[in-house]
Amino acid sequence: MAKPAVIIVGADKGGVGKTTVARTLLDYFGAHQTPIRAFDTESPRGTLKRFHPDATEVVDVTSVPDQMKIFDTLGSAQAKVTVIDVRAGLLSSTLQALSDIGFLESAKKGQITFAVFHILGPSIASLQEISETARFVGDANYFLVKNHINDTSFFEWDPATYNHYFKQIKGAEEITVPKLNEMACEQVELSSVPFVSFVANKNAKGEPASNSFVLRGYVRHWLGNVWAEYDRVKLIELVAPKMESDIHQAAS
Repeated sequence: MAKPAVIIVGADKGGVGKTTVARTLLDYFGAHQTPIRAFDTESPRGTLKRFHPDATEVVDVTSVPDQMKIFDTLGSAQAKVTVIDVRAGLLSSTLQALSDIGFLESAKKGQITFAVFHILGPSIASLQEISETARFVGDANYFLVKNHINDTSFFEWDPATYNHYFKQIKGAEEITVPKLNEMACEQVELSSVPFVSFVANKNAKGEPASNSFVLRGYVRHWLGNVWAEYDRVKLIELVAPKMESDIHQAAS
């Protein structure tokens, strides 16, 4: 039986598109028929839950009972991949809590697969977050995500500055999320459905919708590019090494 996997998606800075990335991850694992569950820490009103209500539970990650709800059930949950969408400003404190409860030690011993998706913003402050998180992640699988969903410009300073921060975490890898057409992005938001449902022209009830053929095409192309990045870093092999990878039916 595959060991449980935990993926934290977060940043200490807000407005960098953390939930967008979490949504693409849920769609990606769903396309690979990998059992997954998610926790949305934007308590009491969760954004991720609006798009993936069946797989997502809203929690207060600073609350011990809610921490127990997440981590005490890793071994018994039917879903072997747990995605945690961490609210802005809570990445460092969440990693500190994981250290305090012994989770990071369990990950270091190979009992749990642990990955951090650190979503970067365009400012130097976003890079400085890496110094804060580096002391926690240790041997975790660490991904620095440049999310261009809002056409953000990244790292317009000396590349040496970026490399200085990037190299602080051994084995860190970059993932690039390309820009999505503004109108397509807006329509998916209004539809309140997963990206794959929008592409398949389904509403929140799974019934036929009336989404634009053109906008669906933009989302399909964009999602395919995002999933290609996840394939490149061998994400499915990382979290579910014993499961066969399926063709991306929903994005093809």
